[in-house]
Amino acid sequence: MMVQTVTKTYSFDDYLNYRDDSDFKYELFNGKLIQMPPASGLHAEILRLIYDILKAEIQRLQLDWVVQPGTVGVRTGIRKSRIPDILVMTETQRQLLRTLPSAILEEPPLLVVEIVSPNNPEDDYRYKRSEYAALGIPEYWIIDSQESKISILTLVSGFYDIVEYRGEDIINSASFPELKLTAEQILNAL
Repeated sequence: MMVQTVTKTYSFDDYLNYRDDSDFKYELFNGKLIQMPPASGLHAEILRLIYDILKAEIQRLQLDWVVQPGTVGVRTGIRKSRIPDILVMTETQRQLLRTLPSAILEEPPLLVVEIVSPNNPEDDYRYKRSEYAALGIPEYWIIDSQESKISILTLVSGFYDIVEYRGEDIINSASFPELKLTAEQILNAL
């Protein structure tokens, strides 16, 4: 006799209301809950660096934007929701979030940043890329310390154009055109 394991498929509403006794964060992918593993030390340092730099740049330019570190989700489909490592949204979106029971945007933020985890690089390069493009997120950064590169993807006619930066290359961001950061500075969290 063969025993089959049944995995529950979650609707987006199920996901919004899901609670367990852990402190884990979950993404929703095709109705399945995907537990997000704890970040490595380098991952956490890169996240802190990017958050600090983007927050300072937003303040310097006096933009009506807000940067959030891994706490706000983005609905990317009927049964899909992602929690980017960092996202930049408008003040209007932030005010809307304050009224919601779950911190999940249904409209595209201005920018998302993903720091590649060694156990699932395909998520960031393939799945999230297509989901973020379909949602209409104008700019997407992929920071990959394993491959020693930063990929900046810019949405053009529904698809992302990609430029890769390594070493002393100064990254070029459409959202933050005055940044003078090299790939090496980001990858080493300097």
